[in-house]
Amino acid sequence: MNRYENIPELKSPSGKIYRKNVIYPEVPLSENDYYVISTAGDRYDTLAQQFYNDYSLWWVIAAANNSERASLVVEPGIQLRIPTDIENIISNFNNTNR
Repeated sequence: MNRYENIPELKSPSGKIYRKNVIYPEVPLSENDYYVISTAGDRYDTLAQQFYNDYSLWWVIAAANNSERASLVVEPGIQLRIPTDIENIISNFNNTNR
């Protein structure tokens, strides 16, 4: 999934084309979520590949864990929540960013 696919393009007065800022909605808790302890070398994108079979969904895990880091690398030893209701999360993301 390309998370920018449905993000509207805008045009500046000078003619430069850019995309609207992306808004990441809150990822609700679910009793079906997985919890893992991160280890050295873990990254949000590789975790997304492991759990969702899609590395581009790294932002779901980052948003669920309130990550404000500008890196895909996860600090070792941290409990991470891996959301399982991915279809609703993606739908909410798309509806928020129309």
